[in-house]
Amino acid sequence: MSDPVETPWWDPERRPDRQPFLAARGRITRAVRGWFDAQGLTEVETAGLQVSPGNETHLHAFATQALSTDGQARAMYLHTSPEFACKKLLASGETAIFTLAKVWRNRERGPLHHPEFTMLEWYRAGAAYEALMDDCAALMRLAAEAAGTTALTWRGIAADPFAEPERVTVAEAFQRHAGIDLFGDDLTEQARAAGIRVAADDTWADVFSRVIVEKVEPNLGHGRPTILCEYPVSEAALARPKPGDPRVAERFELYACGVELANCFGELTDAAEQRRRFEIEMAEKQRLYGETYPLDEDFLAALALMPPASGGALGFDRLVMLATGAPRIEQVLWTPVA
Repeated sequence: MSDPVETPWWDPERRPDRQPFLAARGRITRAVRGWFDAQGLTEVETAGLQVSPGNETHLHAFATQALSTDGQARAMYLHTSPEFACKKLLASGETAIFTLAKVWRNRERGPLHHPEFTMLEWYRAGAAYEALMDDCAALMRLAAEAAGTTALTWRGIAADPFAEPERVTVAEAFQRHAGIDLFGDDLTEQARAAGIRVAADDTWADVFSRVIVEKVEPNLGHGRPTILCEYPVSEAALARPKPGDPRVAERFELYACGVELANCFGELTDAAEQRRRFEIEMAEKQRLYGETYPLDEDFLAALALMPPASGGALGFDRLVMLATGAPRIEQVLWTPVA
């Protein structure tokens, strides 16, 4: 006997279940906009159609074509993040901006993933990246208040959005949750000893990612949010190195209830170094997936004019999910992709 077919999201019988989540989404959206406005940040709108969707190995884009009036085709992509456009705005003279942008990522669908979702991105010129840690804490409190809750929840795990987030370096998290010395000898052998399956052709980055996913992430953000900071430079393609320790970058991720909510950087503004990192990422993408994306030459040129800045990207739908207790991302989207 086959499983019953789930009714579509637009079926009137499903509205009573969806409406409380969507009403809370509206309150959270208004609260976030009001908070950034009070902070002096300008809301901007970025084009979704770009010459490059981003240059990270494991990000997959939706491709299309733009036709000129004489029918000539030009490859274009739906952006996976508004980051490149926002940084061009910083180069143009903007100093404090935010956007609630629709973004698209292919090969992603599940309880926490959707091919089209909303990214909250914001940038502060001249700000230390630690300032974004305070922003993240404020945004979680704001979302909880707007949703009328005192806890963020996901699959039976709770985190107090009003508690000061715990700050843990990646090296500390590897030691604590996997017994691995991140900067010690032979990460592969250490991972095997920790019970992680490692393939013969896995790179250092592959093993690093597997440790994060299997041993570290599930243990973050229990009881209170966690800020996981100081990623290895090789795992932070758009972030500047941390002063005093060139092994790590000014990158942190925000977790609550074992769920990644935000990814924030002290932004790299060295165009030559950025190009070098992108080329490494695209070579790895070619090796793994047999494809690459073009570099956005305008973006690289704009980095020469971009002021020192810190920026953050937060999965807005996930924040709404945790604030409302929704078990699947579709429940907080007005019109999920079919």
